[in-house]
Amino acid sequence: MKKTLLIFIDGLGWGLADPAINPSHAHGGRYFRFPDPAPAGPVPAPCGGWARPIDAVLGVDGVPQSATGQTTLLTGVNSQCVLGRHLTGFPSAALRAILLEHSILKVLAGRGYQARFLNAFRPLFWKLSREQQLTLSATTVANLAADLPFCDLEDVKAGRSIYQEFTNRELQERGFDVPLFTPGEAGRVLARSARLLDFTFFEYFQTDKAGHSCDHARIGGELAKLDAFLEAVLGELETDLAGDLLVVLTSDHGNLEDTRKHSHTTNPVPLMAWGRGSREFVTRIEGLDQVTPAILERHP
Repeated sequence: MKKTLLIFIDGLGWGLADPAINPSHAHGGRYFRFPDPAPAGPVPAPCGGWARPIDAVLGVDGVPQSATGQTTLLTGVNSQCVLGRHLTGFPSAALRAILLEHSILKVLAGRGYQARFLNAFRPLFWKLSREQQLTLSATTVANLAADLPFCDLEDVKAGRSIYQEFTNRELQERGFDVPLFTPGEAGRVLARSARLLDFTFFEYFQTDKAGHSCDHARIGGELAKLDAFLEAVLGELETDLAGDLLVVLTSDHGNLEDTRKHSHTTNPVPLMAWGRGSREFVTRIEGLDQVTPAILERHP
């Protein structure tokens, strides 16, 4: 049976190969040093993968934003087109309605697949009513739409889940009794879960926060962590990738690849994939709204 791991990296664009403005070309990592100019089709990526730039603007004037971009990614509905604009922050009522009907997690669970949003939540989350939870991120609403359980810190301790910044340093600073993870250890937790499930989803948004800072050192640190994290994921899944597991990585909008301004960019975002059929998967997708439909075709 086919399995898919979707890794969402917030604020990761495909920018110029200029280390003066693009930390992706300055920090020394290998996964996110995308060629410039952006190619029209797939190019090889490290570890036998394939990558291409895909459109995040989707025909709507303005600069792509998180609420619409993430809703589009997680549903396959061109949400910015539906709204007629790009919306920042958390989803509006109109975007929540799209997520509640078309969430990839909901569709896959409804088809009988084992799907899981692997991000762990802090105890405060369960003190909120469902109505309050529905006002949070697009990823949270997507999981609520599926009525799937959320991971907690006990899942982190047991090696079943990872927190959004995956090292647990932030959790320890908040006083929670959880182990510190290296990026590699966190990557292996994600990989082992992906091996067991039909569809696994993980969100990383520290990249977008770093991008808004325009701090080259901070952004480079996030990219270095992601390089080690992704290296561990792919290394742990080497045998599985020769079988029926596909790893997909993409973003909602550009940001960190251009430190000349503190805002998002109109650059395309990378679509990367590893595993059997990865080149064909990447080749057919040109825009952010086509990612979920392509994944759903793998799980009819």
